[in-house]
Amino acid sequence: MIQRIWKTEILMPNPRDALTPEALAMLQVIADSGSFAAAARSLNMVPSALTYRVRQIEDALDVLLFDRSSRQAKLTEAGTELLLEGSALLVELDAIANRVKRIATGWEPQLTIAVDSIIDHRTMMELCSAFFELNPPTRLKLRAETLAGTLEALTSGQADLAIGVVMDDNTKPGLQRETLGTVEFVFAIAPHHLLAQEPEPLSDDAIRQHRAVAIADSTLNGQGLSIGLLSAQDVFTVADLPTKLDAQIRGMGVGYLPASLAKPYLDTGRLVARTVARTVHSVQSSYAWRKTSQAGQGRALQWWLEQLCSPVTRAALLGERGSKQ
Repeated sequence: MIQRIWKTEILMPNPRDALTPEALAMLQVIADSGSFAAAARSLNMVPSALTYRVRQIEDALDVLLFDRSSRQAKLTEAGTELLLEGSALLVELDAIANRVKRIATGWEPQLTIAVDSIIDHRTMMELCSAFFELNPPTRLKLRAETLAGTLEALTSGQADLAIGVVMDDNTKPGLQRETLGTVEFVFAIAPHHLLAQEPEPLSDDAIRQHRAVAIADSTLNGQGLSIGLLSAQDVFTVADLPTKLDAQIRGMGVGYLPASLAKPYLDTGRLVARTVARTVHSVQSSYAWRKTSQAGQGRALQWWLEQLCSPVTRAALLGERGSKQ
């Protein structure tokens, strides 16, 4: 009798042995396929072998993972919970592998940069191209953000570096910040817009009678930031700065534009600048990253921070090409 019990314990499936990453991936394929037969074809397995492996996992956990009362492979409540938790486990395993790789090579598996809409697209692409010429093992990911959303992407852990953030000196401990420069804004109107005929300086009351064009703040939390909007003013909200520029050229609304962006269109007469009674807008733009020792920084982040040390690069990112300041 004792010998028989001992053999039973040896042959009993162990949950830790059964719940491998491969097994979790297999169960997900079955759930996505909707049937064991379809999953077996997708996995290039014999259906009986697939069923046997699922039985092993169910025996190890002492639960049923799939409802077999119909021809479809429908997850039970326990099966749904297992795949939910298993998905989180697989993400964590990937994170562990990435951390190990970073320690071994010094290069991050991925570097995510939150780029504010105010940043010059061409300069950003030139920097990305120069980065790829290094042939690094790091995958580069850019996130398009606007206003408060740019900083939020960094503080929420969705980005490793944020370029073009607007933040005061007391914002967000635990971050390091350097200044890109000051962005000057100009109040720009299409020459055929009614407001272009009003006497200067334009009062708030005069501006309020006309629709403003504004960029949607990409923040998911809080109310976000706004630049130059007046209370009770009609607003046309767009997704990005190029769309805002296009809308104002078409006379669909009025508003402030970065002076460097508006200049070519002011020079050709497609836009006209008007002085306003209120203070002219300017914004201090910065780049930021999470505070750590230099030894704790990955090589990809170090490379980007080195590029951003150049005054010429900083000016170009704000659209001021050729500036030596």
